[in-house]
Amino acid sequence: MKVAVVGATGMVGEVMLKVLAERNFPVTELLLVASERSVGKTLAYKGKDYTIIGLSDAVAAQPDIAIFSAGGDTSLEWAPKFAEVGTTVIDNSSAWRMDPTKKLVVPEINANELTTTDKIIANPNCSTIQLVMALAPLHKKYQMKRVLVSTYQSVSGTGVKAVRQLENEIAGIQGEMAYPYPINRNALPHCDVFLENGYTKEEMKLAREPQKILDDRTFSVSATAVRIPTAGGHSESVNVEFLNDFELNEVRRLLNDTPGVTVQDNPDTNTYPMPIYAHDKDEVFVGRIRRDETQRNTLNMWIVSDNLRKGAATNAVQIAEYLIKNQLV
Repeated sequence: MKVAVVGATGMVGEVMLKVLAERNFPVTELLLVASERSVGKTLAYKGKDYTIIGLSDAVAAQPDIAIFSAGGDTSLEWAPKFAEVGTTVIDNSSAWRMDPTKKLVVPEINANELTTTDKIIANPNCSTIQLVMALAPLHKKYQMKRVLVSTYQSVSGTGVKAVRQLENEIAGIQGEMAYPYPINRNALPHCDVFLENGYTKEEMKLAREPQKILDDRTFSVSATAVRIPTAGGHSESVNVEFLNDFELNEVRRLLNDTPGVTVQDNPDTNTYPMPIYAHDKDEVFVGRIRRDETQRNTLNMWIVSDNLRKGAATNAVQIAEYLIKNQLV
């Protein structure tokens, strides 16, 4: 199994290599791919140094699978070139997510839609993945009508420049700014760029991607995405209106029985999900599960996950594992 990791030197790329190693992914030949300025440098994987190569050389090597985390422009240009030589691309950018000809996959939910003809597979937005992991079993049982979500997203979702900005501000160092304002001791209601409708791209991803993943346009999602000064892990406050009523104990059981979801919900012991506990874990954690007492058939919950793992790298690797297990590559 010849595997290329495109964007290997980035934050998600580094986690991708860590996840591949942890899960003993069956790599027989590994290609580490990055931009021209990184070509010739080395990166370690399982104790062995690998020389970074460029995209043209990677395409020429015709890998079985290429996992991309190198930005939308790179994906738009290079994913088709890999696909043309028979490589199956799993892309972590937003480039292909809403393309009607491409699958948008969370393995626990809709990997069974994949076939050998899917040569470019989209990895959903990090905030979307943790949201749909919790919503999918509830939607199946109670039928969602409307979802309101407010996110509390870590600076790692922006990238290394934002992490450095936060670290500099905590240390009192003047440095390069990833955001238009300080992030330390602040909250920015501004994730990604603003669109003409007043929402950000991040908020519209949360509105559109769940419908595609669940293959259902009968429910709506309205989002507000906020950046907060945490180093890693995204949190979401979620309010869901269902067509059918529910029992809270059954909600907890459904969530607990969902692979990849862990319920942490005991107010008596101050047990609830937090980014500090989700760090370096692959589960989606759900807590603060309670009925909305202002409206019928409506549930409140709090969802937390490591955005670099299940929100990006782990989900992509799980897609690759599914492809191999089902002989789709």
